[in-house]
Amino acid sequence: MFRPESPAAPAPVAWSRDLLWLALLFALLFGFRLGSYPLGNPDEGRYAEIPREMIAAGDWVTPRLNGVNYFEKPPLMYWATAAALRVLGPGEWSARAPAALFALGGVLLTYAAARRLYGRDAGIASALVLGTSLLYFALAHILLLDMAVSVLMSAALFCFILGVNEPAGPRRRRLFYGLYLGAACATLTKGLIGVLVTGAVMFLWLLVFNQWKRLRPFYLPTGLVLFLAITVPWHLLAASRNETWAHRYFVYEHWLRFMTPAASRTAAWWYYIGIVFAGLIPWVGFLAPALRDHLRGGWAARGRNAEAWFLVTWVVFVFLFFTKSASKLPPYILPVFPALAVLIGAWLAKVVEAGEPRRLRFGFGVFSFLSGLLAVALSVAVMRPAVFRLDPAQALALRPAAFAMAAVLVLGGVFAPWLAKVRGSLAALTAVFVTMAAFFAVLQFAAPHIMRPGTKELALQVRALAREGDRVMHYHEFFHDFTYYSARTVDLVDFKGELELEEDAAARASGRFIGEAEFRRLWDAPGRIWVVARRRDVKDLLADPAFHYHLLGQSAGHYLFSNQP
Repeated sequence: MFRPESPAAPAPVAWSRDLLWLALLFALLFGFRLGSYPLGNPDEGRYAEIPREMIAAGDWVTPRLNGVNYFEKPPLMYWATAAALRVLGPGEWSARAPAALFALGGVLLTYAAARRLYGRDAGIASALVLGTSLLYFALAHILLLDMAVSVLMSAALFCFILGVNEPAGPRRRRLFYGLYLGAACATLTKGLIGVLVTGAVMFLWLLVFNQWKRLRPFYLPTGLVLFLAITVPWHLLAASRNETWAHRYFVYEHWLRFMTPAASRTAAWWYYIGIVFAGLIPWVGFLAPALRDHLRGGWAARGRNAEAWFLVTWVVFVFLFFTKSASKLPPYILPVFPALAVLIGAWLAKVVEAGEPRRLRFGFGVFSFLSGLLAVALSVAVMRPAVFRLDPAQALALRPAAFAMAAVLVLGGVFAPWLAKVRGSLAALTAVFVTMAAFFAVLQFAAPHIMRPGTKELALQVRALAREGDRVMHYHEFFHDFTYYSARTVDLVDFKGELELEEDAAARASGRFIGEAEFRRLWDAPGRIWVVARRRDVKDLLADPAFHYHLLGQSAGHYLFSNQP
């Protein structure tokens, strides 16, 4: 039985001290070299370019990508990124800062929830587990929407389970308002899953475990007003300004992407099993014994373990929901990680307090095995790049970092179990944390060489040299990062990609989206044209003796050429 911390037990200084140290620790971990490498293409380029265009156009209602209406997601993360770009200036650090700050907020939120449920040590352990889980750390460094929606959904669910544990009064009211606020902001980040998925988790727990008596009061009238006040204005404005918005947003993005392979992101039913397993490294080996202990007594003890069952319901429903979806990507499953972190962290704190390191033996064994496996994989990848289909030049550039990461993993995998035997559980778990912190630090040095080649160099060249009236084109592809770094929209030749031209009649009529014949006609006209293309896409074009061009720049995977010198 876990010992919840009494609301009156901790002194306010203890809470503030823990939050301060955790904030400093993870601000350093998540912020280290955050802006030291270019934005990835396409995702990071896309989610930086949309806010840049919002700032340039002064339109905060209709998101646009390359000047085309883009209705895929609501705008909260775009607004946050635009605010960062405005305050901190353009750059990679500014663009990624909102994701890192949301990740930091998720760690602090998990600490607070776990501490209130299971005690101070559980709060600290849960925060450390979440912040050093492989998938969570990775997404803290990538400009995507998934970190934000995961943290906001978690805020709603944590506020709910904490709220039902409180008697009627100001604290309970604040927690339930936090629930409505979290669900509203999650909805404004990634659509209706922000309220439907969180609502389903709460409803299933109330229904299956017959917890209805704990629900009242839940401040529905005022909470609903708060929810609607946050979510409705943008939806109404977007619908009033764009006649095709409602169909694209509700029918295609919410229904067809979930029920059909319209987004071309299908995967097997077991897809997320591997993602969760890998994403929970280095803590995955502690999950099974933690679940066994939390749910001891099974159905007969469901009342005593109601909070643990809520966390399990949270994990299972979210996992099944995204497994059922026809559109699957690794970041989608991130919302299960805060709940898993609390289950693991609370159990680890209990074992450390009890002084029973033998109970951690299996988890340390899994950690050592995975550390060794990853160390071998890293070494093979850079020594035999063909095995992992790596470019030989990329593998050569990665060798120093790969060998350093492999060494860190081997040392951690050896010393953590040894410390458990000679110094106890706390020393061993500290070794796991230090191992991952060192691994992540080295990984940030490797990040520039891991990412696929982008177009930043060429975009900056065009930004410096292109004059008013010049046309910049992308040939048979659209490079999202280029528009961000060049600070301009481009024309496209024989390509559409993710640009939602069917939703924007003005864009279709703009003459910026052309075919091969029109491209050849314009190429021979008096005006200057700059073209960016992947090397492999222009082999035949540049080999054509009738096509005269001037090569002005090139990067690892791209050419920049023009019809004029």
